[in-house]
Amino acid sequence: MAFICFTLVCEADKRVDFNQDIRPILSNHCFACHGPDVNARKATLRLDVRESALEKRAIVPAEPFASGIVNRIDHVDPEERMPPMETKKPLTPEQKAMLKRWIMEGANYSKHWAWIPPHRPVVPPVKNMAWPQNKIDHFILAKLEGEGLRPSPEASRRTLIRRLSLDLTGLPPTPQEVEDFVVDPSDDFYDTLVGRLLTSPRFGERMAQHWLDLARYADSDGYHDDTDRAMWPYRDYVIQSFQDNKPFD
Repeated sequence: MAFICFTLVCEADKRVDFNQDIRPILSNHCFACHGPDVNARKATLRLDVRESALEKRAIVPAEPFASGIVNRIDHVDPEERMPPMETKKPLTPEQKAMLKRWIMEGANYSKHWAWIPPHRPVVPPVKNMAWPQNKIDHFILAKLEGEGLRPSPEASRRTLIRRLSLDLTGLPPTPQEVEDFVVDPSDDFYDTLVGRLLTSPRFGERMAQHWLDLARYADSDGYHDDTDRAMWPYRDYVIQSFQDNKPFD
């Protein structure tokens, strides 16, 4: 009980974020039976819609221990406890405490992040003004300073070209490419390398790999005689689209 009270009352300066803290819990543990799929829904309860959750008193804002969802996740009877045992997805004590905190704070829902217009955040102040090279660095350094940490040392050119090459092309640089980068005397040596890698055909192949994996692309049938099929034009189209920086629309 002391742990629960501490979790609910403390950290008042940081409110629970629905999309970051709560939606993943509900999505992974609850929505299969209490979500948008009408054919799979149990007890006509939807936890993905606030109005439904409040109507069924599954959630009572500011009253976690009057909320049905809390009573079920803490139920002493394993047969009554949620999520059901057969799902093999029990909630951790931390997840239960997070749900109670959220309800205590009013059980506010938020739109999915994809439907929330982005806004430009305020760049946080930092102590070491000499370290940031851009606005993103300010956010990184502010977090590090808040934890009492220092930034890692700047990577050597040999390390830098290896990281960039693997990230953008999936391939390590050649020995000659490494040497050319190490001795490059220009001020824009980094930007030049990034530009060269982005225009490399290997970049398009690297990026297309993730897209094609999601589409379950294969050059052959993958069973019986493993015969070829004429899918390669789609593969080449995806690769070239990334190479041309083709927009989604």
